[in-house]
Amino acid sequence: MAVADMILPEFDHEVQLTRKMLERIPNDKLAWKPHEKSMTLGRLAGHLSELPWWGEVTMKMDVLDLASEEMQQPGAVAASAEEAVAMLDSNAAKARAAFAASDEAYGAIWSMKRGADTIMQMPRGVVIRSFVMNHMIHHRAQLGVYLRLLDVPVPATYGPSADDKAGM
Repeated sequence: MAVADMILPEFDHEVQLTRKMLERIPNDKLAWKPHEKSMTLGRLAGHLSELPWWGEVTMKMDVLDLASEEMQQPGAVAASAEEAVAMLDSNAAKARAAFAASDEAYGAIWSMKRGADTIMQMPRGVVIRSFVMNHMIHHRAQLGVYLRLLDVPVPATYGPSADDKAGM
């Protein structure tokens, strides 16, 4: 079985779960954050929505330089739940297309640098799982906490939630 055939169903599943969470964001609470060190809800939604972009970048580039001009731009801040969902859908479609690569591409070493300093190097397939999908799962869980603190019903993910006992 090709690597892409294993990655794509999992990616699609995680994107759909993330989409369900983003749809629940109350548009009147986008500036809210649970602690002064936390991201605002709008920034968290923007970050979740832009994470699939890392998948596209990982598959299309050999090196990502965090010191580059592109990486110096501020992260996305969602202006609404609808905008977050649209951004997620757009970035996920681009990543999904990039994931249709050869098995050899998944085994190639990918690097993250900051100027001349190498931060990490690992096979692309590992980057997709850890820095794209696991990263998305991590921040989706964070969004679940934000929603809970705002008394917004949390949707089911890997089974029923306390708010959605019917399940997925």
